Amino acid sequence: MTLALGCIADDYTGASDLANTLTKCGLRTVQTIGVPSDDLALPEVDAVVVSLKSRSIEASLAVAKSRAAEKWMRARGASHVLFKICSTFDSTDAGNIGPVMDALRADSGDPIVLVTPAFPETGRTVYQGNLFVGAVPLNESPLKDHPLNPMHDSSLVRVLARQSKGKVGLVDLTVISRGPDAVRARLAELAEQDFGAAIADAVFERDLETIGTAALDHRVSVGASGIGLGLARGLVASGRVNVNATTAVSDKPVGGAAACLAGSCSQATLQQIAKAEQTMAVLHLEPDQVVAGRGEAQRALQWAKERLDNGPVLIASSSTPDRVAALQARHGRDAAGHAIEQAMADIAEGLVKSGVRRLVVAGGETSGAVVDRLGIPGFLVGPEIAAGVPVLRAVGAADGEMLLALKSGNFGGPEFFSDALKLMR
Repeated sequence: MTLALGCIADDYTGASDLANTLTKCGLRTVQTIGVPSDDLALPEVDAVVVSLKSRSIEASLAVAKSRAAEKWMRARGASHVLFKICSTFDSTDAGNIGPVMDALRADSGDPIVLVTPAFPETGRTVYQGNLFVGAVPLNESPLKDHPLNPMHDSSLVRVLARQSKGKVGLVDLTVISRGPDAVRARLAELAEQDFGAAIADAVFERDLETIGTAALDHRVSVGASGIGLGLARGLVASGRVNVNATTAVSDKPVGGAAACLAGSCSQATLQQIAKAEQTMAVLHLEPDQVVAGRGEAQRALQWAKERLDNGPVLIASSSTPDRVAALQARHGRDAAGHAIEQAMADIAEGLVKSGVRRLVVAGGETSGAVVDRLGIPGFLVGPEIAAGVPVLRAVGAADGEMLLALKSGNFGGPEFFSDALKLMR
């Protein structure tokens, strides 16, 4: 296998989002869970997205995991590696975006790294270095109440500078609008001034193409799926990728029972759960009971088993930000989060043992816990359910053929769960 592009994603749903984007741009793409083992049989592909659950772990561990993934990709010919982060730049002042970026830049020898989380298709734009979610700055969006990484500053130059050991500059929209050569000149200017990273503005899709073309001159870039789009189109335009290559994904039906799990507390997921209650059986977990370890997962499994023969079910641990804050105050943020993640993983494991072969999961941390528990080493990327969310076909799973959808909390329309199940046959 000789890769045209290697990608390191800091969570599983973000990895699926990126893999979906690359596939739509014509790259044959596989998503793996962690660095693949040497005996995992992968098809011939153009890009590999290595999924790491590293967004909210201790920074030094995130760095070590990311460097191991980069080493694996470089050994398979990847001349460019993208560190894929969330389009809302989820990261505290301690990291992990800055520390991982610094380490990958040092390993690559690049003097400067282009950084942008912009993805206009999903409402994420950057202007004058400030990140907007839809029409509002990041710090005024619902992300200000994120339970793990609350975002209180829209200036990505400031946010990244608080995390990185190097100076952070800006490639503003006036430069981007003049094309790749102007971006290259600006990066060279910043590098001469000892800047180690540069936030790139992007408001339109064409801006991503400009950024991607310029970024391919370097060995590392950082951003969300939008920069992945730019990189992929740059690879196709240069002839390094043959878009007429046969896709790696089989369309063979899987069948079996279907279930949905929701752990995200985003407004979008809460609306999707409310909509799902009109068409399927929904169970809301009792968070205090989950944390107390009083068999809430077993109660949920028994409830699901009694209903799976009649159609899909949805089990949710999601709650409103104020209730999440109250739960964290009672039990501690880390303890509450870990207990709920493990309960959802217990439920997923039990559902699969009960015959579920089509599983939809909402929430990045929940998706990571579920996939880790199921021991799935990788996925082939199938059709798109919603912007940034594809159908995934398990590769090398001990439980056999499975289809999954891993959704970041803010992604998808109100009927996401039913839309997903329609495409997962």
